[in-house]
Amino acid sequence: MTKPNILDVPAGEDFVRFAPGFGQRFIVTVDTEEEFDWSKPFERTGHGLSHVPRLAKFQQFCEGFGICPVYLIDYPIASDPQAVEALGRAVAEGRAEIGVQLHPWVSPPHDEEINVHNSFSGNLPSDLERAKFRKLRDTIEEAFGTPPLIYRAGRYGVGQTTAKILTECSIAIDTSVRARFDYSASGGPNFRDFPVQPWWIDKRQGLMELPLTTVFWGMLRQQGHLLYPALWRVPRLRGLLARAGVLERIPLTPEGVSTEEAIKGIDIALDDGLPVLVFSFHSPSLRPGHTPYVRDEDELDQLYDWWRSIFGYLAQRQIAPTTVREIMASAQV
Repeated sequence: MTKPNILDVPAGEDFVRFAPGFGQRFIVTVDTEEEFDWSKPFERTGHGLSHVPRLAKFQQFCEGFGICPVYLIDYPIASDPQAVEALGRAVAEGRAEIGVQLHPWVSPPHDEEINVHNSFSGNLPSDLERAKFRKLRDTIEEAFGTPPLIYRAGRYGVGQTTAKILTECSIAIDTSVRARFDYSASGGPNFRDFPVQPWWIDKRQGLMELPLTTVFWGMLRQQGHLLYPALWRVPRLRGLLARAGVLERIPLTPEGVSTEEAIKGIDIALDDGLPVLVFSFHSPSLRPGHTPYVRDEDELDQLYDWWRSIFGYLAQRQIAPTTVREIMASAQV
């Protein structure tokens, strides 16, 4: 019997079936992480946490729409008392959920060389990946008083033994697969041929993959998985094809994706029968100047306007929010 591996493309029998009445839902995930300069080499120190208090505002914003966001927390955040102050009560009362996000370069034990290859935790020796994960998971549980049940590798960097580590630590859902993206040029995984439907990585152990939602839109969307990689080195042609309605890749995120594009992506995902739409963004975008997507207060207002429009459109389409626990309870094993 082969070992379960997140990097294996699933077969048809692996896809998760949900209980009658679950229908189609959406979930909001937040890569809750330290502030750092994305254009510079990775460092263990020198990062910031000034945006952490603003998590409370985003949480209150989501609650106004009846949404329970999932905060995927890395080590600097888990170690910061401000995070518990901002989110602790919401987590304790079930208005928010927490998960694990492993940035290996800032997660102890610090036994590896810092470089691009090692920034993908799945590239580390399995014992080191396991030690970093367990330290982070335990730190999150100690800080918030509840065990995390969902995981996303920083930079989506899962590896050959990640699934085994997750099952050892009672993680129920991995959400590291960014379907239709390829990170192999820098040493990371290639998810180009992966589906967006949830599947069982290890059904016996109850480990599910809940990939981030990315769809192809346009007249050639059915051939997108073949055509889009060939366009990667020609960004002007990608833009031309998108504007012409021929082919566009749309991830469900406010970072670099307009409201109009996201709505097109939602429509495609729903028309394709996707049971769970997975939205994501990076927490440092909640304070201007820490990501390329939010550089000033006007762009921060636009970020909230994006979410407001998307939540309104999902309500119009009668797509309800869901949670990690609800997904687990509704999955038919």
